[in-house]
Amino acid sequence: MLRKKRCVAMLLAGGQGSRLGILTSHMAKPAVPYGGKYRIIDFPLSNCANSGIDVVGVLTQYRPLELNAYIGSGAPWDLDLSSGGAFVLPPYQTGASGTWYKGTANAIYQNIAFIAQYNPDYVLILSGDHIYKMDYAAMLKHHIRHEADLTVAVRQVPWEEASRFGIMNTDADDNIVEFEEKPKNPKSNNASMGVYIFSWDKLRKYLEEDEADPKSSNDFGKNIIPKMLGDGCRLTAYTFAGYWKDVGTIASLWEANMDILEERPEIDLHDKSWRIYARNEGYLPQYIAQGAELNRCLITEGCQISGTVTHSICSTGVIVEKGAQIIDSVLMPGVRVAAGARVVRSIVAENAVIGEGARVGEADGDIAVVGIGVTVAPGAAVAAGVQYEPNHGG
Repeated sequence: MLRKKRCVAMLLAGGQGSRLGILTSHMAKPAVPYGGKYRIIDFPLSNCANSGIDVVGVLTQYRPLELNAYIGSGAPWDLDLSSGGAFVLPPYQTGASGTWYKGTANAIYQNIAFIAQYNPDYVLILSGDHIYKMDYAAMLKHHIRHEADLTVAVRQVPWEEASRFGIMNTDADDNIVEFEEKPKNPKSNNASMGVYIFSWDKLRKYLEEDEADPKSSNDFGKNIIPKMLGDGCRLTAYTFAGYWKDVGTIASLWEANMDILEERPEIDLHDKSWRIYARNEGYLPQYIAQGAELNRCLITEGCQISGTVTHSICSTGVIVEKGAQIIDSVLMPGVRVAAGARVVRSIVAENAVIGEGARVGEADGDIAVVGIGVTVAPGAAVAAGVQYEPNHGG
């Protein structure tokens, strides 16, 4: 057994993210770039580092190679300690092949031995596909103060949206008295964020019981939480009031990037008191050519801008040639937009090339997407809402 830890984090990062379409055709959703020089997974990892949690198990499954390489030893998040660190945990290997994670609860069950070697008092369970800054240490204090078996982070959502979420109904003391999964007529607007703190002994007991139930779908929301409520366990809600975005769709990912440009203080990526760490490759400073026009945009290190960029994000290594126009768009790392091209309300994935005079997206309509490494031919047009990846059957 390794040195005992008060709290160990388990980060569920194996999702395919099918609603992100071609952006996740070659990588897991948590590896998708965001905000110029980050990836989605940087946020929960940075939250752990800032919250003093130095053991993080990262559970991968779907297309894990890029995510594995990105996390590496965990050094960018100060998670490469001799007494802890970030550990990539693929599905458990049995014999010649692995067993896919069957659900969120089964994913943690398969890694009970990893958790047990630290003999923690508490286990923090996270999702790898949300953009937010949260102090897990404050949530842990809440859990301990309430002597809870399970604490669920919740945030209040607009009432008209509550039926889209798992809703935690509570009493006056924040005790969860009922859990409703996407109710038609919600009794509260306390939506689960998918962030849980369990007391380790209770978590282990319920995971083992759930795994032994052949009828279970091995899911925290569908199985573990209702069972604990039914057994009379003490469940509490921890209310989070900060910025939180589920970037599970093309539209929400685009919106989360645009939120940065609005300079909303709750998603300030330059906040020195709560840094968001990332694996950066040491790009040179950006170069802005004479005659380039920049309007309410984010230009990251390594960019070369000679055209016009308006209300858009240019990620590391982006090149915008003279006469090109970028409007209300997200250019991911390594994108090149040739002279005379126009990109509007679009997401252009890593290392794509927009040919000379090409047109991508429209001022009105859904977000257009160009896939990873794809070339849009000179003079070609990609309409609003189209996901363009012709070389891969898109």
